[in-house]
Amino acid sequence: MLKFIKSNKNPEVDKHMREQPIFSTKAHVFQIDPETKKNWIPASKNAVSVSYYYDSTRSTYRIISVDGSKAIINSTITPGMTFTKTSQKFGQWSDPRANTVYGLGFTSEADLAKFIEKFKDIKDLTRQQVAQQQVQQQPPPPQHSPQINGNVVDENHSASQSSPALPSPGARQVLHHRSSSLSAVQTDSPEDPAESPELSSVEDKGSQDGLNLKERRNSFNTPGSNSGNSPESQMKYENDRLKLALAQSSANAKKWEIELQTLKNNNARLTAALQESTANVEEWKKQLAAYKDESARMKKKVVEMEKQQNNSEQIGALQTELQQLTERLEKVQIESQDKSDEINQLTRKTEELSAKETKNNNMQSKLQSLEEENKLLTLKIQDFQRQLQDCKTIRDKDTSEVLTLQEQLGNKVTELYELHEQIVSVIQKESNS
Repeated sequence: MLKFIKSNKNPEVDKHMREQPIFSTKAHVFQIDPETKKNWIPASKNAVSVSYYYDSTRSTYRIISVDGSKAIINSTITPGMTFTKTSQKFGQWSDPRANTVYGLGFTSEADLAKFIEKFKDIKDLTRQQVAQQQVQQQPPPPQHSPQINGNVVDENHSASQSSPALPSPGARQVLHHRSSSLSAVQTDSPEDPAESPELSSVEDKGSQDGLNLKERRNSFNTPGSNSGNSPESQMKYENDRLKLALAQSSANAKKWEIELQTLKNNNARLTAALQESTANVEEWKKQLAAYKDESARMKKKVVEMEKQQNNSEQIGALQTELQQLTERLEKVQIESQDKSDEINQLTRKTEELSAKETKNNNMQSKLQSLEEENKLLTLKIQDFQRQLQDCKTIRDKDTSEVLTLQEQLGNKVTELYELHEQIVSVIQKESNS
């Protein structure tokens, strides 16, 4: 592995040489289609080496895979990453920095289990490093013991409870120096597509909107709150509530569409396998009938030659051939029984898929009703927005009228003040005279 990397002239590969490999294995590399977010695109034609690397200068762990002079995987492991096992020999993880989802197909389930175990160990080390950095970045505690509600808090006790356990240098050194190499020939293709990131973003947005809506509803129900009494605030609350219902319905619709498409793909694969098995069984039945006819013909010929007793050598050869044909016939019968069992299993699976397809049709009808409900909710939202705009227009008009009256009132007060001054001056003049 190291000799292979040294022979490349790619600067990205030369940079990997400065890092320390801690685990290596062989796997087929896939990447999610950036357009559909459902299909897998092979990143390598054959099984390539996939390794964990540790950079001691930056204290980071990366998953690196090189095909020729091209780095097809360059993923930095973070505490938030999760490696998901989607089948017996296939797993995947999402890299937000590279904005893609990687998939690995292994030759055996044991290789996948080792890779997942190493991923968990490295993620734990990364989480501990982040916790250690956070502890180092915290300001030093004050010299005196703080008091909260009259009770003295023990700083050493709270620090021992809040500080996470850090990995010992010996354990990290052992992990860094562990390396192994696994051989691979060919692996199964992935069966389950990656879940769409757009759907998770819709769910997160819907949950956030739900929290905001709950806070606004509580503010309406709080006594002494003036915002809940105005019709404009009530309009905004109804508008947000309808938007939240629309977002949740859209998220559920996307989930059902993905599940329906997966079931249809599984049904198509099982149907093709059932047709192929049925065709093979028919072919084996024809061969079995031909072998039976050949065996009957050979037996008849042996009987005739035994009657004639002319050539014992031919009889022995025919008996040997008859024995071989009998053994072949038994093998074909066993294979035919196995294929019959396989056909029965495929038939049961087909029936189960038919039931699921019926269920999916019901879900599709529900989906259509939800779409119609979404349309109605959209119309209601538009209506509330128009009403809200009308309320804003009326409020602006009332505000302008109030300002006009306020200005007129100010003018009247000024006039009264001037009249008052004039009266006072007249009274003073009369009193002086």
